[in-house]
Amino acid sequence: MADPAESVPDLPPCPSASEAALLPAELRAWMILLATTGSIEQRLGPVLKDTLGVSHDEFLVLCLLAGRADGGLRMTRIAELLGRPKTRLTYQIACLQHAGLVTRRSVCGDKRGVEVALTEKGRRLFTEASPTLADTVNSGLARIGAEEREAMYGLLPEVAGGETA
Repeated sequence: MADPAESVPDLPPCPSASEAALLPAELRAWMILLATTGSIEQRLGPVLKDTLGVSHDEFLVLCLLAGRADGGLRMTRIAELLGRPKTRLTYQIACLQHAGLVTRRSVCGDKRGVEVALTEKGRRLFTEASPTLADTVNSGLARIGAEEREAMYGLLPEVAGGETA
């Protein structure tokens, strides 16, 4: 079976610095970052469907929950972190719950609060799929050219200089 990520066409190269003279460096770098993440998201989409049976947005929810050793997150916090409307998140959580990947429960002392957590099935599938997903992301990042990398480093000068935060 062919690798689903290979069926996604490469995006055209970003404009060179001379072609983007009207854009300030920060805006140009931001646009390159968006194009790069969009390209990786396109490559990741079919892999997510094959390995986890979820959409990219549902995957982002799973990533937030997988990073929580202490349990779950309130739905309002997930919506804030992902910059998503609460109504859309409610639908995504319902899909994940139907698949048996997350649970929802009321927050103690707050009858309107709802906390979401990964189920054991969700943890197991996420752990099993993580190497494949990481490989897909890495292959997308490997396609970033030197000019694009240099522009993105402009957004994070400490990364370009090798310093840690």
